[in-house]
Amino acid sequence: NEGNAYFREKDYGRAVLSYSEGLRKSCEDAELSAVLHTNRAAANFHLGNYRSALNDAIQAKKLKPTHLKAIIRGALCHMELKNFSEAIAWCEEGLQIDSQEKKLVETRAKADKLKRIEERDARKAKAMARKEQRQKETLLAAIKERNIKLVLEPSNEEEEISDSLAEITLNGFHSDSATGAKVHLDADGSLSWPVLFLYPEHEQTDFIEAFHENSRFIDHLMVMFAELPPWDLERKYLPSNLQLYFEDAEREELYELNPEHTLLQVLQHQRYFVKAGTPTVLVFVKRSPFAKKYFTGKRVHRL
Repeated sequence: NEGNAYFREKDYGRAVLSYSEGLRKSCEDAELSAVLHTNRAAANFHLGNYRSALNDAIQAKKLKPTHLKAIIRGALCHMELKNFSEAIAWCEEGLQIDSQEKKLVETRAKADKLKRIEERDARKAKAMARKEQRQKETLLAAIKERNIKLVLEPSNEEEEISDSLAEITLNGFHSDSATGAKVHLDADGSLSWPVLFLYPEHEQTDFIEAFHENSRFIDHLMVMFAELPPWDLERKYLPSNLQLYFEDAEREELYELNPEHTLLQVLQHQRYFVKAGTPTVLVFVKRSPFAKKYFTGKRVHRL
């Protein structure tokens, strides 16, 4: 009675406590125990504790298999937990007791509809996953054909050259324009890569989302520095005044690039390893004091 009073006041937390106290008395009246479990299930349901509510509905049904309120509550719990097949089974069990029970008829129809939607979405997701896997395998094959070496960033300190594409995403440098950019295969069978340009002297970066493999570096530099960037106060970053390098991290060596070369020619260099799916290039001003200092102590392979 105390639990019912709290329930009517919508004080479901205290109602749960009261019904629990009643159950602790271990009453031998199976029907009364079934009612206590069912009422506690209802209170927990209103609190959003659907798993606990379902457990009580199961206990109530064991004590009194024909207890419709327990069956309805169990079906509703399964609906909230998105167990649509189980919800249908509970509804059908209740409808065998009362085929006209409106709540069970409505819940079964809703569960059946949602189950069909869930199965349809699962089929779509599976088909999409297969399509993405085929695309990834085609992409990997195109990269392998070009003798481009991929390096994944493993969890430990060791680097691993991988024969699988895995998840190619940006690593280390992120911006609104760069997030999510990935290498992709064009309709004509050409690769376009996300490419990161680093300017160590000014701690700045540029990011090209889709650098076509047959595009030359000089062509991009002409566009990127058509107007000098605001951080270039000395106005030194002119395309003809720049040198490009990539770093061989394993050997701690630098290789100068020919700006007239295409991205593909650079990626096919025997010592170029694409990390995290994003080719990276270092940009320096020719004969600048910073560049001389940066190269000190490093082995540099120049053109």
